Amino acid sequence: MVDRDRLKNTDFKLENSYANLPSVFYTKQFPSYVLDPKIVILNKSLIKALDLNIDTLERDGAEIFSGNKLIEGSMPIAEAYAGHQFGHFTMLGDGRAVLLGEHITKEGKKVDIQLKGSGITPYSRGGDGKAALGPMIREYIISEAMNALGIPTTRSLAVVTTGESIAREKVEPGAILTRVASSHVRVGTFQYAARFASYEDLKELADYTINRHYPEAMNKENPYLFLLEEVSKRQGALIAKWLQVGFIHGVMNTDNVTISGETIDYGPCAFMDTYDPSTVFSSIDYQGRYAYGNQPYIIAWNLARFAETLVPLLSNNQDEAVDMAQNMVSRFNDIYKEMYLSGMRFKLGLFNEEREDENLIYDLLNLMHKNGADYTNTFRNLTLDKKCDIVMFETTEFSSWFNRWQERLNRQEKSKEEIIKLMKSVNPSVIPRNHLVEEAIEAAVKNNDYTVMNKLLEVLLRPYDYADYQEEYAKLPEPSKIPYRTFCGT
Repeated sequence: MVDRDRLKNTDFKLENSYANLPSVFYTKQFPSYVLDPKIVILNKSLIKALDLNIDTLERDGAEIFSGNKLIEGSMPIAEAYAGHQFGHFTMLGDGRAVLLGEHITKEGKKVDIQLKGSGITPYSRGGDGKAALGPMIREYIISEAMNALGIPTTRSLAVVTTGESIAREKVEPGAILTRVASSHVRVGTFQYAARFASYEDLKELADYTINRHYPEAMNKENPYLFLLEEVSKRQGALIAKWLQVGFIHGVMNTDNVTISGETIDYGPCAFMDTYDPSTVFSSIDYQGRYAYGNQPYIIAWNLARFAETLVPLLSNNQDEAVDMAQNMVSRFNDIYKEMYLSGMRFKLGLFNEEREDENLIYDLLNLMHKNGADYTNTFRNLTLDKKCDIVMFETTEFSSWFNRWQERLNRQEKSKEEIIKLMKSVNPSVIPRNHLVEEAIEAAVKNNDYTVMNKLLEVLLRPYDYADYQEEYAKLPEPSKIPYRTFCGT
């Protein structure tokens, strides 16, 4: 592998501790050279958070974020992993991504810097390793919106165009997205180790993961059981937050479940408008496996696959190890449900817990489903005490529910101002509406116009403002006979 030009004095502090793992877990891989890289998006707030220099990146970013030049300290690799895709196990890996290294901030925080769409790797499985501009803009917009919503997520540092044309559902400009993550260790990474590597390799991966993400596990009697428990908690909290804002990931394969508990891979994702638990947007999810309402069950299934990989580490007695894994997985539903109901109480302005809260929450959701109510705007209007613009609000069933809710609010010792403040902090006034995201993508791809995207981002980065300027972005799209569909981008 022939080296290439390296840039010094960029403020990046790179190492690659992942490359200290056994070589079975990765392949050294340079990004492909691109013809004519141009920066189209730079995330200035993230640049500041990572202690990087905006002037340097405006000057050299096209070369850095295309991979044409490497940062000092970078040892680029493509990671190997496996996974269950729509329930079927397969060998995978970074088929169009290269990890440049791990940047260490002044506070000692370590984050992966990865180029997505950077060319063929040994794991490309017949693909071209490239990415089109539209899907990279989608990931940039939605990942930044998710971060603003307070949902753990990978983030987007930059998007560059490559000067190439990429054929997917249609021909688009080529692009590369720079993704920032706590790490890219996945459930699929552990599945890969359990299936294709040795016991010693699996243990090294687990120890590396604990050291990086769960160092407190080192003081526990059984660090690997603690790892399973903590990953389950983080994933339970994550999926609860997804459902609370109407987010549908679209492709919850085990290779898209991070051990850090961050949302990753924004291919066929979307936000739900009309509340319906069976909502699916992904063009390839024919059976609704990853529908909105199925997401808690799928993450439990994925965590069971993670637990299976840890069995050899949990105990020398296999029966005992299997019992440990099964007991932890069987507790997940209770873990998730507690987190989900807690968040839904907050959405209704409830500070404390009462036995009938669960019925109150699900009765509202059933009414929303029955009446075809918009998910986000229902809670937005309840927060603003606006019983208008939603047909459901005119029904006698809703009036009965509303009176129950008011009685429940009155039983807690909180002022109306405190209740509204709580509701405004968890019920977004705006979300990345699908039609708005598509308008931003279309303007960029067809007309090289990023003003639509930038204006949308300005609004999405303050989702809890409840300001007048958000009103236009809270409007619903015009009815369409064509179902909204999203695509994975590969």
